[in-house]
Amino acid sequence: MSYSNVKTEQPSPSAPIPPAHLLKFLIPSIIGVLLFLVPFQVGDSINIGMGMMADGLQTLLGSALPAIAVVILCLSVVVTLYVKLAKPAWAQSGPFHDMFDVGAIWIAMRVLGAIFVLMTFFQFGPEFVTASFTGGVMLNDLAPVLLTFFFFAALLLPFLVEFGFMEFIGTMVRKPFRFIFNLPGRSAIDATASWMGSGTVGVLITAQQYEQGYYNGREASVIATNFSVASIAFSLLVTNFVEINHLFVQFYFTVVVSGLIAAVIVSRIPPLSRKSNDYYEPVGCQLSEERTENVGLFRYSLLQATRRAGSAPGPRQLARIALLNVIDIFLTLLPLVFAIGTVALILAEFTPLFTWLSYPMVPVLELLRIPEAQAAAPATLVGFADMFLPAVLATNIESELTRFVIACLSMTQLVYMSEIGALLLKSKIPIKFWELAVVFLLRTAITLPIIAFMAHTFFF
Repeated sequence: MSYSNVKTEQPSPSAPIPPAHLLKFLIPSIIGVLLFLVPFQVGDSINIGMGMMADGLQTLLGSALPAIAVVILCLSVVVTLYVKLAKPAWAQSGPFHDMFDVGAIWIAMRVLGAIFVLMTFFQFGPEFVTASFTGGVMLNDLAPVLLTFFFFAALLLPFLVEFGFMEFIGTMVRKPFRFIFNLPGRSAIDATASWMGSGTVGVLITAQQYEQGYYNGREASVIATNFSVASIAFSLLVTNFVEINHLFVQFYFTVVVSGLIAAVIVSRIPPLSRKSNDYYEPVGCQLSEERTENVGLFRYSLLQATRRAGSAPGPRQLARIALLNVIDIFLTLLPLVFAIGTVALILAEFTPLFTWLSYPMVPVLELLRIPEAQAAAPATLVGFADMFLPAVLATNIESELTRFVIACLSMTQLVYMSEIGALLLKSKIPIKFWELAVVFLLRTAITLPIIAFMAHTFFF
């Protein structure tokens, strides 16, 4: 998902830091931090700079966004079929070849996404596709958010990842992250970007770092499935929806505690522990975390950061990277999200699949002393289809404790196919669908008892 390939050389500890390199590190990095990592109070909600820009664009375009989504998904199919059949010279190699010269399964998914979006927009075909709570959710609720959010994420991520900020933070916190999670320190940026901004932004950063050689396959898989936490803004939306907004502090504290415990455990057991430690083959390993120089941690971190900033892409190359990322996300990711998300919502809303699958959860919930276990059971597993579905099911439950547990669980399961799952399957990160399903179940099994214990012991 990234088209930058900048290597980081080892800095000399005795060499002075060029002022130009220091400014090139500080100015873009501060902009990136302000855009992605610093929360702002906006009215009654909390948001980040990039999120406010996305909200502004969404307000500006308004009702035109679903139509724009239709055009983008149809264009994706047209360009893909043209590249496969006509084999133009501009797509014989390079990024456009990777985007559009794809296998039959990916072509089918893009075609299916375009069919679903056309049926939903023009309201023809089976109701299970065009209903407001299946295709309508994807087209009218999710697509506008993704279009605006991904647009600014793709354009602005270079401020966070190309000018040394990842190197600086990664070097500063690498020891605790290695000790606790067995991960590089730079993965702290993914977690922070997810918590403050969006889980999808965290996955985008992870995919870029993997493709640039800073994470190996195991590390990228662990980070993407364990640190793509829902943003504070989305968490506020969920708590308001299930009417526990007065418990938001307790809710988010429970989510963070249970989520971090799950990350420690899941990263150390199969299937993630058995993932290969190989780096993305076209670039190899670009990360050096070993300090051999007799120099303080802060200075060494600064040396790493300024060296990366000194070799960062120029404005022209950055513009090219950003444009390619936008094209990649819009024409190859959005059709996949729409296809998988619509199918998942159809299965959740029009079939008893998740009800059947949730039968074993009833005695588990009863053992954990969760009221209305029968009604709550489907909500514990339906999050695999979409993160917001558990909250929808929870609105029919009277027990505040049960709604609290379901809301917390939906935030900690992380792997939901309508967005994060589709993004991961589309990326170069070496993770399969069945592995996503197993990770989802593992995180559910680990976090549910923790959430129930905290709810009973501290809050209810």
